Amino acid sequence: MASTERVRTLGRVWRSLALLYALLIFLSWPCAVAGKKKLYIGALFPMSGGWPGGQACLPAAQMALDLVNNRTDILPDYELELIHYDSMCDPGEATKLLYDLLYTEPIKIVLMPGCSSVSTLVAEAARMWNLIVFSYGSSSPALSNRQRFPTFFRTHPSATLHNPTRVRLFQKWGWTKIATIQQTTEVFTSTLDDLEERVKEAGIEISVRQSFLTDPAVAVKNLKPVLGTQTFKTWFHLWQVFKEKLYGKKYVWFLIGWYADNWFKIKDPAINCTVENMTEAVEGHVTTEIVMLNPETVRGASNLTSQEFLAQLMSRLGGKNPEETGGFQEAPLAYDAVWALALALNKTVAPLRAKGWTLEDFNYNNKEITAEIYRALNTSSFEGVSGHVVFDAQGSRMAWTLIEQLQGGSYKKIGYYDSTKGNLSWYGNDKWIGLGPPADQTRVIEEFRYLSQKLFVSMSVFAGLGILLGIVCLSFNIYNSSIRYIQNSQPYLNNMTAVGCVLALAAVFPLGIDGLHVHRSQFPVVCQFRLWLLGLGFSLAYGSMFTKIWWVHTVFTKKDEKKEKRKHLEPWKLYATVAVLLAIDVLSLLIWQIVDPLHITVEKFTKEAPKEDLDVLIQPLLEHCSSEKMNTWLGVVYGYKGLLLLLGIFLAYETKSISTEKINDHRAVGMAIYNVAVLCMITAPVTMILSSQQDASFAFASLAIIFSVYITLVVLFVPKIRRLITRGEWQSEQQDTLKTGSSNNNDEEKSRQLERENRELQKIIQEKEERVTELRNQLAERQALRSRRRPSVQNQNQNHSVPSSQAEPPSYSPATDKQSLPASFSNSSNLYQGEGKLSRNNCHNSRLPLLYK
Repeated sequence: MASTERVRTLGRVWRSLALLYALLIFLSWPCAVAGKKKLYIGALFPMSGGWPGGQACLPAAQMALDLVNNRTDILPDYELELIHYDSMCDPGEATKLLYDLLYTEPIKIVLMPGCSSVSTLVAEAARMWNLIVFSYGSSSPALSNRQRFPTFFRTHPSATLHNPTRVRLFQKWGWTKIATIQQTTEVFTSTLDDLEERVKEAGIEISVRQSFLTDPAVAVKNLKPVLGTQTFKTWFHLWQVFKEKLYGKKYVWFLIGWYADNWFKIKDPAINCTVENMTEAVEGHVTTEIVMLNPETVRGASNLTSQEFLAQLMSRLGGKNPEETGGFQEAPLAYDAVWALALALNKTVAPLRAKGWTLEDFNYNNKEITAEIYRALNTSSFEGVSGHVVFDAQGSRMAWTLIEQLQGGSYKKIGYYDSTKGNLSWYGNDKWIGLGPPADQTRVIEEFRYLSQKLFVSMSVFAGLGILLGIVCLSFNIYNSSIRYIQNSQPYLNNMTAVGCVLALAAVFPLGIDGLHVHRSQFPVVCQFRLWLLGLGFSLAYGSMFTKIWWVHTVFTKKDEKKEKRKHLEPWKLYATVAVLLAIDVLSLLIWQIVDPLHITVEKFTKEAPKEDLDVLIQPLLEHCSSEKMNTWLGVVYGYKGLLLLLGIFLAYETKSISTEKINDHRAVGMAIYNVAVLCMITAPVTMILSSQQDASFAFASLAIIFSVYITLVVLFVPKIRRLITRGEWQSEQQDTLKTGSSNNNDEEKSRQLERENRELQKIIQEKEERVTELRNQLAERQALRSRRRPSVQNQNQNHSVPSSQAEPPSYSPATDKQSLPASFSNSSNLYQGEGKLSRNNCHNSRLPLLYK
C-alpha cells in the first residue's frame, strides 16, 4: 500500500511539472516573437508604366517573405519586412522614391528595384550609402559594370545573355549578314554593342543598324530584311513594320521575350492599328527568353516545386488572368531574389558575430557589414523555383535561354541554349516557320519540274484514239486482203504501215511519264521504251511507204530495157526492203544501248523566288533521258532518218504523174510521205531547242506524232474503205467469191497465161521484122545490079512493073514461112508477091504494124 501511494504521488508531481513547463512555454512565446529584430528591405515595384512587372512580382516577393519569416533555420532572430513603392518604371519617379527610402526611417539594409532604367539610377547612387542593390527584373547589360555598379546583383540575367543564343542561331542557319533596329535607351544600346562584338568574332556582318528615339517610322523604312531587333514601344514599332510590309516568312524578327504572351492582342489606343494587323505583322517572329521557371520538378530552398509556386501565386492573385498580369513571367525571379537575399543574410550572421557585429547594427556608413553581405551573395548557389541560382563576377544571374516562335498566334518552344556550356538543344516536334537565311543566303529547296498532267492526259487520249483507228485500219486491211483493189495496193505493206503507226502512237505514253509517275531507279526503262517504240514505229510505218514509192519509181522512170527487167519485181523483195530498213534501226539501237546506254540526268535551272511568302529560293530541276555521247548518237540517227525523208520526198515528186495498177495507192503514199517528212524535219530540231521546257517539248513531239499518224492512216486507208462501201465493190466481190469459189485465182491464172502468150508473139514479130529488113536489103542490091547490066532495057521498061518471077529472091520460100507463122499470120504472104509490088514506092511501113495486133 505504501509503495502504491508513493507511485501515485510521483505521477501527480510529474503531471504538475509538465503542465508548468507548458505554461512557461506558452507565456514565453509572445516574448520570443516580440524579441525578433526586423530587417527592412526597400523595394520599388512598377505597378504601372511601360513594364508593370510589380503586379505579379510583388505578391511573389511577399510569398517568399512569409515563408522565410516562418522558417526557424533561416534568420531565426530576425524578421524581414518589405517597404515598397510604385516606381512606374520611370527614373524620375524612382529618384523621388529613392530619396524617401534613404531619408525616411527605418534604415533599409537592401534595395530592390525592378526596371533596368530604375535599377541603373538606384545602383549608381547606392554605393554612396553602402547599400546592396538586388534587382529581380533588370536586364540592361550596362548594369554588369562592376566599376560603375560595385554592389549590384540581379536574379534576372543580363540582356547580353540573349546574344550568345542569337549568334548560335545565326551560325546554325548559316547567316553572314544581319540588320538591327533599336530604341535609343541604355539597355538596348548596350545590348546591341555587345551583339556587334559577338557577331564580329563569329564572322557575321551587321549590314544595317538603325535606331530611333520615339518614332521608328524612318528607321523601319531604311531597313531591309531584319534579323535581329530590340524595341521597347513594340506596338508602335511593329505598326510601322506592318505599313512597310517588312513581315512574313521572308523576314525573321528577333524580339525580347519579356512581354506577356498576348501582348500583341492588347490594343494600344494611341496607335491606329488593329489587333488583326498586329497579329499578322508579328506572326513567325522569334524570341529569346531567359528560363524563368524551373522546367524540372525539383524542391529547392523554399521546399516548393515550380508548379506549386505557380499554384500559390495564382491564389494570391485572386484568379487574375496571368496573360493580363504584368510581370507574371518574372515572378519566379522576384521570389528567388528574396530567398537569395535571406540565405545570404543568414550566411553573414556567424562571420559578423565573430567580429562583434550583428545585422541590426547596419547603417549607411558600415562598410564591413555591406562587405559580408556582398561576399555571401557572390557565393550564393541554390535551387530556386526559377532554376539554379548562381551569379557571375558581375553579379548577373547565369541561366538557360528559352527560344520560342510565334506560330498561329501563340508561342511555341523550339529549343534551349545553355550559354555556360554552349549547348543548343532542340525540341523534336518543332515546326519551323520561315526560319532561314536572308535574301543573299536564302535556303535553297530543290524542286523537280514535272509535266502538266492535263497535257499528258489530253495527248494520251488522242494517242489512244489513234491506236484504236490504227487497229481498225489494220483489221479492215487484213479482212479484205482478198479483194482485187486491196491486193493491188500491196496489203502486207499497208499492214506494216498500220503496225508502225500504232507503235509510234504508243511512244506518246512513255514520252509523258516522268519522276512523278515512276521511281527514279525505273526511269531508264522508260527512256528505253521511248527510244525503241519511236525507232521501230518509224521504220515500219515510213519504211513500208518508202518501199512502195521506191518500187514505182524504179519501174516507171527507167529505160525500156531495164523497165522490162524490173517490172515483174516479186513481193518478197518489197518485204525484204522493209526488213533491211528495220534491221538497220534495230542494229543501231542495240549498239547505242550496249556502248552508251541511256540513263537519267538532272538539269538545273536558275534559282527562283517562290510565289508564296517563303524565305527560300527554289532550285528547279528537270529529269532527262541522256547518255554520255547523246549528241553524237542523235546526229547519226537524225542524219540517217533525214536522208530517208529527203529521198522519200524526191521519189514521191518524181512519181506523182505515174499511174499503175500494181500499186494503186502510190499517190496517197506520196502525200503521206510529204506530211511525215515535213513534220519530222520541223519537230526534231524544235524539240531539241525546247528540251528544257518539258510541257512545250512534250506537246510539240506528241502533236507531231499524232498528226503524222492520223494523216497517214486517213490518206492510206479511208479512201479504200470509202470506195469499197460507196461503189459496192466490197459486196459484189464477196458475192462473186461465194458463187464462183476461186474466181479470183482463175482470173489471175488467165492473166498470167495471156502475158506469156503476148511475150511469145512479141518475140516472133521481132524475128519477122528482122527477116523483112534483111529481104529489103537483098532486093535493093539486086535492083542495083540489074540497073548496071541493062541500062537500055531499064530505060525502055521503066514504066512497067517487074515480073513476079524475077522479084522473088532465090532463097525465099513462102511455103516455109507460112508453116512457121501462127494461123493468124498465114494470110500475110500477099506482102511478098511480084517484084513490082515490093518496090520502094509500093511497099511502105504502114502495113507492118498489123503484125502487132
